[in-house]
Amino acid sequence: MKFTTPATTNPIDQGKVVGRPLDRIDGPLKCTGAAPYAYERHDVVANPAVGYIVASSIPKGRIQSIDTAAARRAPGVIAVVTAASAGKLAKGKFNTAHLLGGPEIEHYHQAVAVVVAETFEQARAAASLVKVRYQSQPGRYSLAKAKDGAAHPKKEEKPETKVGDFARAFEQAPVRLDATYTTPDQSHCMMEPHATLAMWEGKKLTVYTSNQMIDWGRKDLARTLGIPPADVRLVSPFIGGGFGGKLFVRAEALCAALGARAAKRPVKVALPRALIPNNTTHRPATIQRIRIGAGRDGKITAIAHESWSGDLPDGQPETAVQQTRLLYAGANRYTALRLATLDLPEGNAMRAPGEAPGMMALEIAIDEMAEKLGMDPVAFRILNDTKVDPEKPSRPFSERRLVECLRQGAERFGWSKRNPKPGQVRDGRWLVGMGVAAAFRNNLVMKSGARVRLEPSGNVVVETDMTDIGTGTYTIIAQTAAEMMGVPIERVTVRLGDSRFPVSAGSGGQWGGNSSTAGVYAACVKLREAVAARLGVAADGIEFADGAVRAGGRTVPLAQVGGGQELVGEDTIEYGDLDKKYQQSTFGGHFVEVGVDAATGETRVRRMLAVCSAGRILNPKSARSQVIGAMTMGVGAALMEELVVDERHGFFVNHDLASYEVPVHADIPHQDVVFLEETDPMSSPMKAKGVGELGICGVAAAVANAIYNATGVRVREYPITLDKLIAKMPISV
Repeated sequence: MKFTTPATTNPIDQGKVVGRPLDRIDGPLKCTGAAPYAYERHDVVANPAVGYIVASSIPKGRIQSIDTAAARRAPGVIAVVTAASAGKLAKGKFNTAHLLGGPEIEHYHQAVAVVVAETFEQARAAASLVKVRYQSQPGRYSLAKAKDGAAHPKKEEKPETKVGDFARAFEQAPVRLDATYTTPDQSHCMMEPHATLAMWEGKKLTVYTSNQMIDWGRKDLARTLGIPPADVRLVSPFIGGGFGGKLFVRAEALCAALGARAAKRPVKVALPRALIPNNTTHRPATIQRIRIGAGRDGKITAIAHESWSGDLPDGQPETAVQQTRLLYAGANRYTALRLATLDLPEGNAMRAPGEAPGMMALEIAIDEMAEKLGMDPVAFRILNDTKVDPEKPSRPFSERRLVECLRQGAERFGWSKRNPKPGQVRDGRWLVGMGVAAAFRNNLVMKSGARVRLEPSGNVVVETDMTDIGTGTYTIIAQTAAEMMGVPIERVTVRLGDSRFPVSAGSGGQWGGNSSTAGVYAACVKLREAVAARLGVAADGIEFADGAVRAGGRTVPLAQVGGGQELVGEDTIEYGDLDKKYQQSTFGGHFVEVGVDAATGETRVRRMLAVCSAGRILNPKSARSQVIGAMTMGVGAALMEELVVDERHGFFVNHDLASYEVPVHADIPHQDVVFLEETDPMSSPMKAKGVGELGICGVAAAVANAIYNATGVRVREYPITLDKLIAKMPISV
């Protein structure tokens, strides 16, 4: 199906199933332990061998020698695989560094060997016996020190944008802001670690893994191993969180495949938690300079946003200026991305890459500018709203309701009670403040396919390689099929995460829900046409409802349509240029109230509200869950999350959940989420958009702005820990 013109009225608009806050159909499986995760596929192999990865203890250099003799003699050991013994290995399209290092070492904790044994304990014990001699080389581990040598990234399509004459407009502006903000390296910290069970049947490889993008993973694993993609089957029906950390094949999948080939039996490998931050990917740190100029009337006349980040050679930047190109008006504009070469582990996508760290800086700057102007922060944002792409004024937004999000949020949150003068509100020992930030995330669409079967029983089965990373994909796909085929959701079975199924959009970039359901919509249209053809009626004159088909004055139960035969519809949604003619984005307003202990500087979040504008909400219950989870991650980014770099030895020091702090239940208050009633016919036949990443964008800045309102202390270096507050706190307790 080609989606080239705006969606018109279609069966999804009935809203009998789609748009309802239904419980997740996979919930009982997860709550009872019946959902099969990659490391626990006892249904596939009862007693696989176990692999344990040996990781590099240097960040940069060469392996001089690896002595595996003692490990091979250890009890239970079946095989030991290194880069030298693995045969020729390529680098995946989506990997910046080789997944199995040797002889070159590209980063700390890069895998250098995998030991395969009968049990986990035996493999781990034997791995400790592998002796590796290294020749270390000097590396670059500080973004601040490498910043001056950074350059525009070659892989970025638009590393720099210019509109008007920023320098002149900024110089002439009567009110100006020029400030620098920093965000740290961050780790995904998903609940389920990276894990894979691999098994060979002749030249055919099957991997049961935890991966967000099935087709990307299948092709990249085949490329790395040097085998045809058709010889690789990748299965990932349940994923215990990803946040972008499982977009690409990682070391454990390759090591499981190599280990299984060497051991001549199935092998499973999971990354120990302490390996994940340095072995896999992370959100890169940024240094961001923002300059804003405005007239006395509060209208922005000049805005510039420059961001510096670092990555391994041939890596990519953190695109932290994306939102500044689109969010606020201003005739004179400049944005730039610069990338420094660092020898830290690979930087890559983490929930809302670009906008999440970019909004952390921009939305503080907007508050600071409002204060310079003597304006209310909400009013300042509303004044500088735009209905067109500021860099391409001829290009309108498909839908843009930022102003409504801010106004409704302000009213619901009691913003009018906020004291604009910092440090004036007390609640016992707590200094209390309110903060606001806009939310913004682009709406991306991706080609996505599905197959829908109408069984002789009248039940519907959906098959697509789409994944569910805890987002509720199973349920919204079932809702889509139920709506299109006129059956109760209980009569829909959804099968996901298998490369034998049609290729989908996958889970990432906030495109998964909208694009994958649009693919199911397209497949259901094909199935509806097949049903109509079987009945000998026109497809546009047929009604699907209550488990039956109505056409030409007769009603036929779906179970009787096929005459005992299965009917199948398969199709792929493909997008035209609507996303080029219209800027498609999602918007919101975040409101936060904090209390800061006047004596210790401890910050507690007291209230949170998000008002979101994101097209049709396919399932308000699971969508709310996505947003509150994102808001929670935003609190973590604001107050505690930071991968601390040892600049002497080139690695992240706090590489486990004991020392990398994330929010827990006690850190998070009740969170209110409001979705504006909206459909966006430019987006897809579903008229939906993504929402899972919108919820994080702007939260950290809202927290930072609330802390400033509470204390009068402006912190521009995340996370906002008490040591950055306490020296500047008001003296009276």
